[in-house]
Amino acid sequence: MIMQTTKEQAIQMLNTMASMQDEHNKHVHPDWRNEGYEYYRAIWVECAEMLDHFGWKWWKKQTPDLDQVKLELVDIWHFALSELLRSGQLEDSVADLLAQSEIQDEPSADSFRTSIEQLAESTLRTRSFVLDDFVGAMTKLPMTYAELYSMYVGKNVLNNFRQAHGYKDGTYQKLWQGREDNEHLVEVLNALETRGTFTPQDVYQQLEARYPG
Repeated sequence: MIMQTTKEQAIQMLNTMASMQDEHNKHVHPDWRNEGYEYYRAIWVECAEMLDHFGWKWWKKQTPDLDQVKLELVDIWHFALSELLRSGQLEDSVADLLAQSEIQDEPSADSFRTSIEQLAESTLRTRSFVLDDFVGAMTKLPMTYAELYSMYVGKNVLNNFRQAHGYKDGTYQKLWQGREDNEHLVEVLNALETRGTFTPQDVYQQLEARYPG
């Protein structure tokens, strides 16, 4: 049984993610809000990458990699948060809508693929971010708001880890022992979750212990 997130928890989770996103964006550029970054472009490209992880080819057998699909959705949320912060649209109502993803129907593979295409289409049409379509994708996967929050914290730490290890100047190694860093992150999060609560610092330390650089 999935525990419903309360309104207070939902808002607190949103504020925490917003603060982490703002801090990360400042590492990329101190004045990131005024740089005109095309967050919408990053979102629709991530949609295509997510479909590749989920599988869409009818001419070959494909097994969805749901961990990576969820991480791609989290990647989209990083760019979406940036757009919402920049445009001043990050309000408590955003948390309310995200929490609605916990009210799940009986999703199918086709409905999820369609929801991703809808998100990509509205992103390109508006050259912005449409929250309703993002929540639709969460619901069709399905992915709860609590999952989004937990994985966001993990991926935000990985993004900061990348920046600290040369991502911007091209010296960062994305493949560790033949696997992408995202795969290592999933393993780290799964291991930490078995211990109960964990902090962003715990995630960072575990990534540091695995990184070959």
